[in-house]
Amino acid sequence: MEKLYLTIAFSPLVGAILAGFFGTILGKTVTHILTILGVLISTVLSLYVFNYHVLEQGEVFNQNLYTWMQLSNLNVSVGFLIDNLTAVMLVVVSFVSLMVHIYTIGYMHDDTGYTRFFSYISLFTFSMFMLVMSNNFMQLFFGWEAVGLVSYLLIGFWHHKESAIQANLKAFLINRVGDFGFLLGIGLVLAFSGSLDYMEVFSSLDKTMNQQLWGLDLITIICLLLFVGAMGKSAQVPLHVWLPGSMEGPTPISALIHAATMVTAGIFMVSRMSPMFELSDVALMVIMIVGAITALFMGLLGIVQNDIKKVVAYSTLSQLGYMTVALGVSAYSVAIFHLMTHAFFKALLFLGAGSVIVAMKHQQDIRKMGGLRKKMPITYWTAFIGTLALIGFPGFSGFYSKDMIIEAVHFSSLPYASWVYVAVIVGVFITAFYSLRMFFLVFHGKSRVDVHTAKHLHESAPSMIFPLIALSIPSLMIGYLTIEPMLFNGWLNNAITIASSHVSMTELRGEFHSAASMIPHAIQTLPFWMMIGGIVTAWIFSIYRTQWSDWIQKKCHRTSYVLESLYGFDRFNDIVFVSGVKKLGNILYKVSDVGLIDKILVNGSAKLIGLVGKIIRPIQTGYVYHYAFFMIFSLLIILTWVLFAGNNPLLEF
Repeated sequence: MEKLYLTIAFSPLVGAILAGFFGTILGKTVTHILTILGVLISTVLSLYVFNYHVLEQGEVFNQNLYTWMQLSNLNVSVGFLIDNLTAVMLVVVSFVSLMVHIYTIGYMHDDTGYTRFFSYISLFTFSMFMLVMSNNFMQLFFGWEAVGLVSYLLIGFWHHKESAIQANLKAFLINRVGDFGFLLGIGLVLAFSGSLDYMEVFSSLDKTMNQQLWGLDLITIICLLLFVGAMGKSAQVPLHVWLPGSMEGPTPISALIHAATMVTAGIFMVSRMSPMFELSDVALMVIMIVGAITALFMGLLGIVQNDIKKVVAYSTLSQLGYMTVALGVSAYSVAIFHLMTHAFFKALLFLGAGSVIVAMKHQQDIRKMGGLRKKMPITYWTAFIGTLALIGFPGFSGFYSKDMIIEAVHFSSLPYASWVYVAVIVGVFITAFYSLRMFFLVFHGKSRVDVHTAKHLHESAPSMIFPLIALSIPSLMIGYLTIEPMLFNGWLNNAITIASSHVSMTELRGEFHSAASMIPHAIQTLPFWMMIGGIVTAWIFSIYRTQWSDWIQKKCHRTSYVLESLYGFDRFNDIVFVSGVKKLGNILYKVSDVGLIDKILVNGSAKLIGLVGKIIRPIQTGYVYHYAFFMIFSLLIILTWVLFAGNNPLLEF
């Protein structure tokens, strides 16, 4: 099993190295075959691991494979922790990555950086594997930083575009803010537990939880700092502003980042660290509130977006908020369940958007589309499945996971849970509205495509169509098939994510009867009718009365301005952080560089030496008797000090 786990992790790395160093020699075809083969091997072996650990309830594998360094009693190692949680994540990451690799053949076919792109996405997959398979904080941090580094390379892949360079720099800097808090949290874990190994840290929680730091519970401070890292990676308010900008990268990497890899790292980390978070109600409450704010307010921004990729991007932010809310109410298995279903339908939506973009000659404005249903039937039906899964239509995968999150919040006893419940309910209407608005504007209604593009509209290449069909199957069925075993019948029992002492999961278990019974029951619930309201509203404003949206926008121009300015987060960052740092830099430059270094240390020392030279220059007369006089005079002074200083130690000598 050890060799099998190593093969899963390092197969994509081998493909990335071959594509990166020898891609130009091997050529496009050989390059994509090698990288796809590496990810395919990982996918097949991940399915075997899933069968062994989850279906057959195999033993948990927790072993150090290589000792990196030994510092006194601290052992920093490379090791794997393979339990049911890891097995689920491996299947999700590897399968979505495989679909993205295949899709890239058609999407990036004419790009000059073809082989480099394949190298990057394989390296990205390897980094995510190392993150989810780690058994210690040091290796977790390695994977954490590696996905951040490769995302920087991928977002700015088209480096000839200034907007891409700005976007990848923003993503890199904002993630550094989150990672700084994450690193501080890891440092406190090491300082108070003396170890970086997960199990050793969890076993020492009893003594850690009683300690105080700065007047607060130590465990609360650690959890909040770790969550700051999750806020950066999983794009929670206010560290969310990098994620919409990541749309500057090619569409395949948008699917990979937003669906199953980088943005889910924070959700996975909090789930893995659940024994720690369960000891702090304060941390859980903060997580729940931050998630609710992200789910509601980022969903509102999706309403005013006209770029097809940005609409899907803001839906990702909103859905990540739902997952974070589930973490806050201690429904860790529900958060992982939604992570899994979301990975499939969000990858499907992004790749479907890419199919439309290619057909539209890289036009991304949904107001310039319309009527594509007849020209692109496969893209239409797969996007239809992905959209219904996203809005939580009964029977589709997103319905089961999102409904469980809403019910978990309803049963939570944490403070402000009732307000969070209102936020996630309203979020259902908003999600349905912006999702169906995009769908109707792209595929239905009158065609707004320019004449030249309309003549050449056709379905995408087979390499792009196959991943859409493959992803539509789990988007349709995976929720129905896995809700009961994943949440209530033991799929995650040997994973530490079930370490919940709160009431949400207990109440959910009592209310749940079967996946099939949830469908007719949904008609009686408020979320269902909120979703129907969103669909109808989207149809009215997108198809039936398109002029109404312009009228409302004029009447509500202030609200529209707030939404279109993205709540002013970017402007605030520019004024406070960018301009503030520049002004601080200018002040430090004038004070330290010009004032202290130049004037005092450099020029000042030169002037001091010149002044001393002016003083002692007259003494240098060149006459021997003058020098003899100064020698005798100096000797007299020394003898006087020695003879008449009564407490001088030289007298005792």
